[in-house]
Amino acid sequence: MRTSKWDMAEFIDTKEDVIAHLTVALEENDIDFLLSILNALARSKGIEQIASEPGVSRERLYESLTPGSNPAFVTVVKTLDNLGFKLNIELKHVS
Repeated sequence: MRTSKWDMAEFIDTKEDVIAHLTVALEENDIDFLLSILNALARSKGIEQIASEPGVSRERLYESLTPGSNPAFVTVVKTLDNLGFKLNIELKHVS
């Protein structure tokens, strides 16, 4: 039996799905999950196109969006912007 590696970039269906995943990653402070999602989104949309906007090379953007990396905040914000998303801030509910 042959299997292939699962790639999130091949299964991104709607922007609502993307927003749900990004929200969970941010709510759980899971930076590696956030980077995995951004990486998959950039690859699904064409990482060369996404990289041209932030002013970084395709290779550098790919490295920056790899789990375990520590990308500059501006890279994350510009990548989100180029993908058609923006960050919003809201008060955290504390019980």
